[in-house]
Amino acid sequence: MAKIGKRTAKAREAFGTQTSLSVEDAVSLVKGAASAKFDETVEVAINLGVDPRHADQMVRGVVSLPNGTGKTVRVAVFARGAKAEEAQAAGADIVGAEELMQSIQGGTIDFDRCIATPDMMPLVGRLGKILGPRNLMPNPKVGTVTMDVAQAVKDAKGGQVQFKVEKAGIIHAGVGKVSFPAEKIAENVRAIVDAVSKAKPSGAKGAYLKKVSLSSTMGPGVSVDLASATAQ
Repeated sequence: MAKIGKRTAKAREAFGTQTSLSVEDAVSLVKGAASAKFDETVEVAINLGVDPRHADQMVRGVVSLPNGTGKTVRVAVFARGAKAEEAQAAGADIVGAEELMQSIQGGTIDFDRCIATPDMMPLVGRLGKILGPRNLMPNPKVGTVTMDVAQAVKDAKGGQVQFKVEKAGIIHAGVGKVSFPAEKIAENVRAIVDAVSKAKPSGAKGAYLKKVSLSSTMGPGVSVDLASATAQ
């Protein structure tokens, strides 16, 4: 059995057997137990009653967190001409076309979000095997294939979060930093749970939202009462 570190053991002791807490109580517990030397991310895990192997049970979407994520998001944009200039003016970190594709093919991926104008998708499509597994492939369903590249860049930089259910039926997302005021983290938690709830696929049967948990980067998780998580 793996040895449990002192920090983890202390955090687990603080959490005890507490479960199904209100969002506010869970946030306070997570913030209080965070003891790393860096500003840990507060993460939410949402367990769903879906099997993403079936197309009609796939869950994905995007949500703009009301208080941002506290994370600096590096944005790459595939565009040419005037649209490339718009992206640069909006604050995109990398803008290009063929040269950007070649850079990515060479193994350089210095960005967290990839946006493309529709005419660039034949080019970007060649990168599917590289960007797809990293959840970086531009997709019109989440607003990353668009002619309004300036707005897409601003959204990405301003706290927009993409979510996609994993094979095990769980969605993970960062909802702020432990340095955030507790009420701002709670707002962000409810915003993403609401967005995931509204993204319920047609093929979902039975209970859809099964469990919501909060944790910090280095800390254990604590389950949140579903009624509290879905209260707006």
